Amino acid sequence: MAVPTNTVTTIAAIGNREDLVEAIYDISAMDTPLLSGAAKNSASAVYHEWQTDALDAAAANRQIEGDDTTANTFAATTRVGNYCQISKKAVSVSGTQRSVNSAGRADEFSYQVAKRGREMKRDMEFALTQNQASSAGGAGTARSLASLESWLSTNKTSVGTGTAQTTVGFSSGTVAAPVDSTVAGALTKAALDDAVQKCWTQGGDPKVIMVGPFNRTAVSGFTGISTLQTDANANQDVTLMGAVDFYKSNFGTLRVQPNRFQRDQTVLVLDMEYLCVSTLRNMEIDELAKTGDSDRSQLITEFTLEVKNEAASAKVTDCTTS
Repeated sequence: MAVPTNTVTTIAAIGNREDLVEAIYDISAMDTPLLSGAAKNSASAVYHEWQTDALDAAAANRQIEGDDTTANTFAATTRVGNYCQISKKAVSVSGTQRSVNSAGRADEFSYQVAKRGREMKRDMEFALTQNQASSAGGAGTARSLASLESWLSTNKTSVGTGTAQTTVGFSSGTVAAPVDSTVAGALTKAALDDAVQKCWTQGGDPKVIMVGPFNRTAVSGFTGISTLQTDANANQDVTLMGAVDFYKSNFGTLRVQPNRFQRDQTVLVLDMEYLCVSTLRNMEIDELAKTGDSDRSQLITEFTLEVKNEAASAKVTDCTTS
């Protein structure tokens, strides 16, 4: 049918108001399990140090009656450290943009500052969990902290079918980045059990298995520990359950914690008691000098990862991710 002559439609009209919802929808993940779950401490220098120690191996300890006593061999503590890393985000909003009527937020500048703060938290989680090496930096190079995966050198199990991942760990003041296997392999229950056992043998008591999305589903699919179940309540609603939230090993029960920001190819078995985020400068908002018709600020923090004793935790490396 034809439109009647001189009928006013939305195609020709120019005075219609816009229909813009007064909300902004953002599904970006904000869960940061390592940053949130680790203890907090303060740093007072750009190179943050601590000490580790270990008891002598258990022995029969049989002594002769009436024998003179001599002092046992003295073993010095081990001094280790990590560099503080500076992270920042900047905001600049023009005076005009702050003056117009924006949809979904009262003030563009405040909205952008809050958004950058959430981004900083995600960046910190990423830096803490990766395979990043530590570095003192230089005049034109940023300092970097050694990430958790790089620290774990004592207890490691590779499922790679090529050369296993090599991890130097702390040596001569720095921590090197691990070198991954040439060929990855599937995560197995045996490999995870081996990592937990290694922690326990060293004296650790891991309570968390931190894992990326693909290998989170691999843990739930281990043969013998996960079978599909149904749960019917009084109202006859039925829930199909096929996930493992807790993993009961021979050396304790561990919570399975997915992490969007760690490398999916590495599974972390963690004793959280020995992990700490130490801060030289807490996250703060600094107003920057006004150089024109805009308002400018920066969010900045300076922090590092304190692995109080890396032998308390473990990792399974070189896992397939698809």
